[in-house]
Amino acid sequence: MPDLRSLETFFWVAQLGSFRGASERLHTTQPAVSVRIAALEKELGVRLLERGPRVATLTAKGRLLLDYAERFLRLRAEMMSVVAEPGAMSGVVRLGVAETIVHTWLSRYIERVHAIFPKITLDIEVDVSPNLRNVLVEHQIDLAFLLGPISDPNISNHDLCRYPLAFVASPKLDLGRGPVTLERLTAVPIITYPKTTRPYIALRELLGTAGLPTPRIYGSSSLSTIVRMTLDGIGISVIPPVVIAAELARGDLRIVKPELQLADLAFTCCLATTPDSSPLSALAKLACDVAEEDRLEREPIPLFDKRARSKAI
Repeated sequence: MPDLRSLETFFWVAQLGSFRGASERLHTTQPAVSVRIAALEKELGVRLLERGPRVATLTAKGRLLLDYAERFLRLRAEMMSVVAEPGAMSGVVRLGVAETIVHTWLSRYIERVHAIFPKITLDIEVDVSPNLRNVLVEHQIDLAFLLGPISDPNISNHDLCRYPLAFVASPKLDLGRGPVTLERLTAVPIITYPKTTRPYIALRELLGTAGLPTPRIYGSSSLSTIVRMTLDGIGISVIPPVVIAAELARGDLRIVKPELQLADLAFTCCLATTPDSSPLSALAKLACDVAEEDRLEREPIPLFDKRARSKAI
């Protein structure tokens, strides 16, 4: 009877259409994948895949086996989620993260993963949300914290956290007191996320409806660079205040209030729904829990909520 490792290898070759893609997904080499598939075909006595120069396609027997392989993998994942302790889950999980999360609660999440799932290794990739979406859909990563959700039947979305955006400036910029007019706001460069991201597009559209000359908008994929440029007085940035709490507290930066309202950044935890996604579901739930803890710590307890106050005391 074929072993689960061979069936898992076959499933990912069939799913991704290539030996190379399967080797990257399984963290092994292409020759190792070829050996497993050849051994599986020899054991079953049938040809399962037609090898092309770049892609592998299923034969008729391969299509039949794919259904059984998927059922075996789902049953294994179900068994692990029901029977095994969290510490028994193992493997490498490729995690994609938007940089805003890096500056808020990612470190806490990593510590919690190491404590609860000591045999799971996180391979972390930091990028902008549009790029993370593409590599998640293509199965190049397993889990992503990004500006979502992702509209794809093979992706599961979970609400993660929200952060308000604000216009932020250095005291070096003479913007006057009180609300900043749109004319004054657009007279200096505006620094924000890259042009392919939702914040940039929403900002451009919002300013475009004001009937003013097109503002200069500098996009950067690095929050650290955006903050540095703002500190240097190059322009006004549009970023979440949560990532510059220290600079605001010291007075190095200040929030300016223009005559318009920006939408919050809404982050989503997205994961590919695969037969072996049980560990990913557990990691996704943990991310939602950590994000909620972070939100509760940042938000003050309302004075009128006596029950909440008594618990805090």
